[in-house]
Amino acid sequence: MEEHVHKHVDEDMLSVEAAYSIIIQHFDKLSEVAVPILDTLGYTLAEDIYSSINIPPNANSGMDGYAIIANNLSEYNESNPITLTVVGTVPAGSVPQVEVSDGTAVRIMTGASIPNGATAVVPFEETDEIERITNKTPLNEITIKTKLPAGSNIRAAAEDVKVGDLILESGITIRQQEIAVLASLGLAQTTIIRKPVVGVISTGDELIELGRELSHSKIYDSNSYGVCAAIQAAGGLAKRIGIAQDTFEDLENAINECSDCDMIITSAGVSKGDYDFVKEVLTQNGEMNFWSVRMRPAKPLAFGLINIDNKNIPLIGLPGNPVSALVAFEMFGRPAILKMRGKKQLGRPIISGRLNGTINNFDGRRVYARVVIEESNGTYTATPTGPQGSNILTSMSKSNGLAICPEDETKKQSGDIVSIIMTNWNEEVNL
Repeated sequence: MEEHVHKHVDEDMLSVEAAYSIIIQHFDKLSEVAVPILDTLGYTLAEDIYSSINIPPNANSGMDGYAIIANNLSEYNESNPITLTVVGTVPAGSVPQVEVSDGTAVRIMTGASIPNGATAVVPFEETDEIERITNKTPLNEITIKTKLPAGSNIRAAAEDVKVGDLILESGITIRQQEIAVLASLGLAQTTIIRKPVVGVISTGDELIELGRELSHSKIYDSNSYGVCAAIQAAGGLAKRIGIAQDTFEDLENAINECSDCDMIITSAGVSKGDYDFVKEVLTQNGEMNFWSVRMRPAKPLAFGLINIDNKNIPLIGLPGNPVSALVAFEMFGRPAILKMRGKKQLGRPIISGRLNGTINNFDGRRVYARVVIEESNGTYTATPTGPQGSNILTSMSKSNGLAICPEDETKKQSGDIVSIIMTNWNEEVNL
């Protein structure tokens, strides 16, 4: 049963939808470039691809065997095998120099063009060719051991692709199979949308680089690595700048390394209780807004435009807690990357499932609980991964979805139907 929140809610908080709307409008599809097809893997196709050829160009054999006239086999039975005169051979890739007429056959390879007159292809296995070769009998005749209808083992001309067909639509992600299709059409290059370059900066004196010995009060920088991986998973190009110390100069220097970026992502320094150096650097170098978003985790968020070398670059300031950083990126950073890539589908699918556990909402924010989604007989269940603190990074690694408890409910109980974001779903299925 739903319980509704009656306690005071901070009216200054932005809804998730409001924050998303403000952020996403600052991003557009990036520029297009023509590149060799082997360099297009993982990019967004920027043009509709129409075929200028038929595939296959001619009717051809689907088997190694003999091209024959199917009606010549109409009298076949086990006691009455049909023997035909072999009048030639057609290797794959060659033009037939002979025709098939009543009582004759042409030896043919898979993919070879069907000679005039032939209406079917009999596979080698349904003939006495092996016996003739074994006995060193000339292949000027062949005995057929089956009966086939017309059209058997013949691939029709343009069976796969016809001239003028729309083969690939712009906006899809190019996978290995699309590259194969492009090659089959004879296209050496195609036009793609370039991938966004995203600069990633972690802030905080408590952070140290991987590989260094962990000392008292220090922690390893996980945020920049997690965010960089999330950028790459979304189809962006991550540029990890590293750790900026808690000084104005260090963060400003780090930001200035992002002049070639399409977006910048920082983590930490955006909460009300944080040191002001992050806010000061961002504000002095651009137009920044610092928000509280009505969500948990990931309440604090910053967004605006940073000016580097007279170029205004969108910047998203994520919270410092590792779960908060990844959830905030999921909700705001990932859609921005997909929009720059020219994708139509910016969000992941949301399904309904039965909650196997409890989600508590004690302060009127939308809760995104890390859950394991399981499916059985068409029904989904979502089980929380354990403690849901924003510092418990393993709650993310154990999950494959985010179950939602709305702002106006104090609890989702076991057995309730909840909306679930499928965070393991990948847009590369070409929506």
